[in-house]
Amino acid sequence: MDTLLPVASGGAAGPLTADELRELYSLMVAVRHLDTSAIAWQRQGIIPGYAPELGQEAAQVGSGYAVDTTRDFVFPTYREMGVARTMGVDMVAYMSTHKATWHGGLYNPMESRLAPIQAVVAGSVLHAVGWAHGQTLDSQDGVALTYFGDGASSQGDVHEAMNFAAVMKAPVVFFVQNNGWAISVPTERQVAGGSVAARAAGYGIPALKIDGDDVVAVLEATRRAFAHARSGNGPVLIEAMTYRRGPHSTSDDPGRYRSLDEERDESGIDPLERLRQRLLADGIADEAFFAEALAAAKAEEEQIRTGIQALGSRPGTEMFDLVFQETTPALQAQAANWREESEHV
Repeated sequence: MDTLLPVASGGAAGPLTADELRELYSLMVAVRHLDTSAIAWQRQGIIPGYAPELGQEAAQVGSGYAVDTTRDFVFPTYREMGVARTMGVDMVAYMSTHKATWHGGLYNPMESRLAPIQAVVAGSVLHAVGWAHGQTLDSQDGVALTYFGDGASSQGDVHEAMNFAAVMKAPVVFFVQNNGWAISVPTERQVAGGSVAARAAGYGIPALKIDGDDVVAVLEATRRAFAHARSGNGPVLIEAMTYRRGPHSTSDDPGRYRSLDEERDESGIDPLERLRQRLLADGIADEAFFAEALAAAKAEEEQIRTGIQALGSRPGTEMFDLVFQETTPALQAQAANWREESEHV
């Protein structure tokens, strides 16, 4: 599905260079290694929980690579570690949320152009539309990029966000990672019609349904969507078809709702291996490059793990200090009870 018309003013970049393709591969290797390591950290007790993204590296790296961090803003869910890494966010600060050190991450959203991690399902889409509408009101050319999954697409927040974005012609790109599963429910049992992209027509929004395992296809589609939105044409919906190869979270057991054979049969070609074969076929990279990329990813993971382990706990009083601008009697009572029980004062 492709209902996005060409943008008269241009904006589409030319073919990717060899250096850019190699960079995309290096980013995907870094994301893959950090993702699998984060699962191990949870098992080791370094972090209490994590939402894996194995199999979705191309969708995240490709879309994140299209972001212009001088003017755009990204609104993630709890599963966009690959987007954050591609945008250059400090990963120790990012992973602090998964350690429960700080809600939303210790990184600076205004500097990184990545909004705080959103744990509310589909909550980020509303924030994205609001920010994008602000760009229109201020005559700015920034574009909001917001992520959600096929399961989240059934939330009412998504309907409200798309409707208002279309009405206000807000410059926002809705990026759906359809990984085949809404936790334990397959897409066909919760997305009527089998396609999230098809819903865009009901809002008068152009849509792209793409191969989410092809990082180049993802990047090109996202760039097209950004050019459309930046030119004042309103929102775009991208549905990247991919597959969640692991559990929904580290507390999930996918073996309860699918077999390993089903996972192998339905997951398709590994997006990382897919790009690797392309680089080899085009003579852009060799085995020495791949080995170097993996070594760099391992070194980076070690640095991030060390940084996470060094993070101390935040003061418990912040649970109450940062709720309201002006405190309430009920909040004061809760704070007093907490101090008595935890600090014995």
